[in-house]
Amino acid sequence: MADIPTIMPDVKKLGSQLDKLEDALEPLLGNISEMASQLPLLDRAKLFSLTAYAIESLLFSSIKVQGGDAQNHAVYAELKRIQQYFAKIKAAEEPETKRTLTVNQEAAARILKADLSDNKTLSAKLAEKIAEERAKALLKAAESKKRSAEEAAQPANSEANESPSQNKKPKTKGKGKGKSRK
Repeated sequence: MADIPTIMPDVKKLGSQLDKLEDALEPLLGNISEMASQLPLLDRAKLFSLTAYAIESLLFSSIKVQGGDAQNHAVYAELKRIQQYFAKIKAAEEPETKRTLTVNQEAAARILKADLSDNKTLSAKLAEKIAEERAKALLKAAESKKRSAEEAAQPANSEANESPSQNKKPKTKGKGKGKSRK
């Protein structure tokens, strides 16, 4: 009985905090379907999952306060399920990463050649396509070599246009650079 006077302020504080919580949750729980209908799909999913998480965590806290085993209760499983929804929503929000795997075109061509070797018309068309691709690759390689050669030639021409006095190095006496004779 001596403990009751010391606990009463905490109980009153808890009661006032629960009243504030009810006031905060009432707009969400009162017209959640109306509010959700105005939101985009991803925000609607967030609203429903956060509301469910808030309710389930309150139930979890209530079970813990009453002294029950909350870890083995069905509410705990629901909390874990809602956390999985959070992960799914987060994955939907993030942009997709670029593919890191590429198709080995040479291996694909070998497989197609082997499979189509019986059919002469398809084999001929495949050989024609491969020849076209090789020609395109050669043209691209030749163009890039021309560009790099032209770019290399331009700085060389600009150096040749400079005055000859700028290209001269100062003369130094002696055989070694910076060596002193003894």
